[in-house]
Amino acid sequence: MDRRIILPPPPTRFNSETNRVDTTGHHAELKEYWRYRDSIKNDKTRILLGVYADVEKISSFETEMIDRQINISAYTYDISKETDSYKFNLKAFENNKKFNFQNTLKYPHEKNWNLNDTSNLRFPVGTISVSRIQFNKTKTRGILSAGASCGGGRCGRGFIIIIENKSGKWKIAEVIPTWES
Repeated sequence: MDRRIILPPPPTRFNSETNRVDTTGHHAELKEYWRYRDSIKNDKTRILLGVYADVEKISSFETEMIDRQINISAYTYDISKETDSYKFNLKAFENNKKFNFQNTLKYPHEKNWNLNDTSNLRFPVGTISVSRIQFNKTKTRGILSAGASCGGGRCGRGFIIIIENKSGKWKIAEVIPTWES
């Protein structure tokens, strides 16, 4: 959800006087659009991403979405620590070569971000969030929700992620889209 590259290519202009599409200069605009987009994709600097550090239970909206796909009553939260929310520890991701994960609390609320700022320095290029995991009784399968946003509430996606423990390793079994804006 890199907000620097989410905009679609520039459209052709419509000349209302001639009632026709005017493609004058459009090829050059498209070429510049693709050059800019490729320059961002090929940029080797670490991409700044905001992470919502509060890890809470799956929302009631998403629970409703899950119920349409899966019998969620077979999954429960681990209640051994007797807390409903946790803080995401980003320390383990400090040395990631591609992404610079930072707590969203370091920045103004994402609805106040200048989405035209494409520098990747002042604001994160997007945000991510995850929920707590609900496990089945044998703790071989789990369900969690995740979301990604470009900031500003203008674009984003939500997912339900089903994970499975096969041979002692957790793997993503299925990703179910739940919302998009």
